[in-house]
Amino acid sequence: MKFAHSEILGLASLLIPALGIFLFWAWRRKQTLVAQFVQSRLLAHLTVGVSQARQKLRLVLLFLAASSALFALARPQWGFSWKETSVQGLDIIVAIDTSKSMLAEDIPPNRLMRAKLAAYDLARIAKSDRFGVIAFAGTAFLQCPLTLDEQAFRQSVEALDVNIIPQGGTAISEAIETAIQAFEKSENHKVLILFTDGEDHDADAIVAAEKAAKADLKLFTIGIGTREGELLRIRDERGNPVFLKDDQGNAVKSRLNENLLQQIATKGNGFYLPLVGTTAMEALYNKGLASLPRGESTSKLVKNYKERYHWFLGLAVVLLLLEIFLPQRRRTNRTAANENTLNLKKVTATLCVIFLPLLAFASPSSAKKKYEAGKFDEAFAEYQKLLAKKTNDVRLHYNAGDAAYRSDQFDVARKHFETATVAPDLELQQKAYYNLGNTLYQLGEPNPDPKEKQQTWEQALKNYENALRLNSEDADAQNNFQFVKQMLEQLKQEQQQQDSGDKQDKNGEKKDQEQQKQDPGQDDQDQEQQKQDSDQKEQDPSQDDKDQQQKEQEQQQAKNQDEEQKKDGQSGEPGEEQEAEEKEGEMAPADGKMTEEQAEQFLEALKRDEKPLIFRPPPKERKNPGQPFKDW
Repeated sequence: MKFAHSEILGLASLLIPALGIFLFWAWRRKQTLVAQFVQSRLLAHLTVGVSQARQKLRLVLLFLAASSALFALARPQWGFSWKETSVQGLDIIVAIDTSKSMLAEDIPPNRLMRAKLAAYDLARIAKSDRFGVIAFAGTAFLQCPLTLDEQAFRQSVEALDVNIIPQGGTAISEAIETAIQAFEKSENHKVLILFTDGEDHDADAIVAAEKAAKADLKLFTIGIGTREGELLRIRDERGNPVFLKDDQGNAVKSRLNENLLQQIATKGNGFYLPLVGTTAMEALYNKGLASLPRGESTSKLVKNYKERYHWFLGLAVVLLLLEIFLPQRRRTNRTAANENTLNLKKVTATLCVIFLPLLAFASPSSAKKKYEAGKFDEAFAEYQKLLAKKTNDVRLHYNAGDAAYRSDQFDVARKHFETATVAPDLELQQKAYYNLGNTLYQLGEPNPDPKEKQQTWEQALKNYENALRLNSEDADAQNNFQFVKQMLEQLKQEQQQQDSGDKQDKNGEKKDQEQQKQDPGQDDQDQEQQKQDSDQKEQDPSQDDKDQQQKEQEQQQAKNQDEEQKKDGQSGEPGEEQEAEEKEGEMAPADGKMTEEQAEQFLEALKRDEKPLIFRPPPKERKNPGQPFKDW
């Protein structure tokens, strides 16, 4: 549970005990005053039937009602839903120096940790802005692109250390060049914030800052460290702290170079700010970033908490009503009891007269309850009653269409969804297009006419396209679109096959008819030929025996030729064995290569062992190899 107005909750923590103390004091004060002005023997006769227990109960009800009202004013909330909203903000890239000089502990715990904490603080202040991260030492790379995901930004900053870039040194110009490249596709106001101690080993930082100013990029520098500096300590292989030494064997002392950082910020149309105290990032945002124009960036998912104050407000009203109608006196006789019963009946009758006509009419809440209970026909009937009064309410049309769809009344559902597609609410309009596509598919499914089915499904595809235009991330609309598209293609193929088969049957019939017309005497000739053959068989019954003997002789000759070829070693064609060997070679995998099944198994094993990786850029060649190299 959370409270939208937590300050009222703090006030209630003081008012509620004070109210309880005041009511207790008032009760005791009342009893004291009554005892002073009325004698004790007369007090019993004057307060006949008055119940002190009921008086105390009324005070308790009043106390609880006031407490519930204060809780309602604090607006308690629990439960939430995700809502997509577009935000306006800046595009900010934070470049953090990860060279070994950032291990100096002149500002505790060390310079790098203070830079990371300052980046977290800046992201907390500028919630509507997009953030990115650049890590730089001897070179630079984009650790995190511009994003609205604060958790992703924090994880990227947390991963930074002095070993993330293998090439030592400090190249501020590389960080500025990388930021310019990262901002190429940005249309918002661009800001680069450098967190560094200012020890630049490339001497090109001012030129890069001028280039950034030409690219409409605001550049701010945050100095980390002290002017006095400190000797750098690193850990050796055994984990013991040792001093970092240069090529001559001298211990390296790192100092804050404020002059260079001021020059870079001035050339980049920004300003320099030392990281001192706990309000440095607030000063940077208020003086440098708050006044910059905001551009509309991509949408962002935010939690939309559900209001629950009405429960406490309703409880307060009920408690006040009980306090008002609770009598102080007990029921002393039957006449009084009858009068109270008569009054109660009057009140009950009045309430019935007021609320019974309301119960006779349909309400959206009752229709929704019937829908959730699975009584779709009754829910649809209630929505129809509501539409009779509010014919232009597109939400009622949408709900009626939904209930009709659930009750398999697809024609009726289609009409209601078509009316709901003109809703001014884009979210409701997108849902109406999606459900209209589902309804059209259901209407076309049982249709025996292929052409009408094809037309109905094409209309369903158009409605899915309209839904995806309004919300391209709707996975259900995408899946249904692909499914109906596939079913439509199958239907078209079946129609084409059926049409081609009908055409072939018609062409064959035409050819047979034409052949019969061209050669009308062919059947008679065939009959005469059959008769002659039968007569010849009857005249020469030994002809079949002769034919059979001739076939046996030919088979015997073929066997003799095969035996002679086997003796000579020439069995079969010479190319057959070679072709079989080539086919076997194609089926078997080549040496050193995997089959498709082995490759799939290998990829699945890699996915199971997959871990997030941090990109580390390869070391670059030094610009001036003759100069001594500084690895800090």
